[in-house]
Amino acid sequence: MIESNNQKSTIDNHQSLIRVAIIGSGTMGSGIAQVAATAGCSVKLFDVNQGALDKSKAALEVTLSKLVEKEKITAETKAGIQSRTTYVTSLSDLSDADLVIEAIVENLEVKRKLFAELESIVAPTSILASNTSSLSIASIAASCQKADRVIGIHFFNPAPLMQLVEVIPAVQTAETVLQTAVETIRSWKKVVAVAKDTPGFIVNRVARPFYSESLRIYEEGMADFATIDWALKTVGGFRMGAFELMDFIGNDVNYAVTESVFTSFYFDPRYKPSFTQKRLSEAGFYGRKSGRGFYDYSTAMPQPTEDTALAQCIFQRVIVMLINEAADAHFLNVASVQDIDNAMTKGVNYPKGLLAWADELGIQWCVDKLDALYDEYREDRYRCSPLLRRMAKTNQQFYKSD
Repeated sequence: MIESNNQKSTIDNHQSLIRVAIIGSGTMGSGIAQVAATAGCSVKLFDVNQGALDKSKAALEVTLSKLVEKEKITAETKAGIQSRTTYVTSLSDLSDADLVIEAIVENLEVKRKLFAELESIVAPTSILASNTSSLSIASIAASCQKADRVIGIHFFNPAPLMQLVEVIPAVQTAETVLQTAVETIRSWKKVVAVAKDTPGFIVNRVARPFYSESLRIYEEGMADFATIDWALKTVGGFRMGAFELMDFIGNDVNYAVTESVFTSFYFDPRYKPSFTQKRLSEAGFYGRKSGRGFYDYSTAMPQPTEDTALAQCIFQRVIVMLINEAADAHFLNVASVQDIDNAMTKGVNYPKGLLAWADELGIQWCVDKLDALYDEYREDRYRCSPLLRRMAKTNQQFYKSD
């Protein structure tokens, strides 16, 4: 398609997004602001609550001072980051932003209202981005008259430390906006994974079996929490077991994401939540932040049953379900093989990319394992991805061997 002069002007204006606005000064918004300012951008951090802004400013001072003490940055770098960060309480102060990233409450209607309001404030060439972890970018974009400038830019917490950023174009998003968003986030020294606008994007979709299959193994009485966690760490090399991680994230948060993904996928059994976690959440047993979750943090941690054969069985069941989900995400064009593996290693610190892991274990092994689970349970949650089945028939791998 031949570009009009107006289109060319918009593309040129998007090549350098140096004036950035962040909406929401909570942990995530403050972290994104730090990342952008560190990369040399002029940043305005907005919040309606002046106290929240003061808290964010004080937290940045503490964080940067620690980095100076550890000789990770110089005093001059610290001063530069602080000088490039401005704290504002009026949306009208964001009028000159090239890129606006909202990091507010995970509520679709609240976000839609905000984006509609932003359109009357910022320039027509400004990119509007949402840091949502799973909400529809298309729905958020539909609240704007110029929907083609809306995109998802999902950071992981804590934003300054986590390498991964998911970039999610809506069906309305202009290709130039996607390209500019990707280039900008890469210039901030982040690893970008481009994802299709589907529930959970990459990480929050592909990671579901890590929790759900571990919960299922527990509910069947196969092993207790400590043993399952021990198996995943010892055999799989995961930094945290599923129950440790759910307690760390918060059972209320983790359960809500699982329920949201389950509902958004029209109640596909693969994403079915667990009553065990639901009851803990209802009881207020959120994990570390409440003092009790799957584990009681007021007492000594329980010891696992160190049975090597059992640990291998647990690991194999969880890993094959993760691989199946990753393979299906690629099969349905959610993301590329490399972006899926980058997402899981850089976004949730998995020891290996799941599709690289599939090659290592063997595609046929994955198919056989899934078929055995399906034959035993006759539940649709264990259905094998068509992509794995096709690859097994033709002896393909996700990564070509030398």
